[in-house]
Amino acid sequence: MARHNDLGAKGESLAAAYLERHGYKVLKRNYRYLKAEIDIIARKGKLLAIVEVKSRTSEDFEPIAGTVGRKKVALLVLAADHYVTSRDIDLEVRFDIITVYFQGEHPEITHIENAFYHF
Repeated sequence: MARHNDLGAKGESLAAAYLERHGYKVLKRNYRYLKAEIDIIARKGKLLAIVEVKSRTSEDFEPIAGTVGRKKVALLVLAADHYVTSRDIDLEVRFDIITVYFQGEHPEITHIENAFYHF
């Protein structure tokens, strides 16, 4: 597996653990529908969080949350809609981004709720 794939998988595992520590129940990881993939689907009370995880080793380029463009958002919405309708889920759905920066010994994790509100 390529190094960036290893980094992404590690970031997703750290993000899932972070969510669980904050009261979420991880329902599904790497949910795929057509050309779309949702990194994490988690539930907290009456909320279903659709989570995109972004991992990096540096912040030299654009802010990591800014790397999720309109096309990716559209694919996430498509996959989330399929997940919710195929399971007849009646919960509020929110789209989040969790960023994981691998700097030094302890990765820095940031949870951005309602990340796609501006689209």
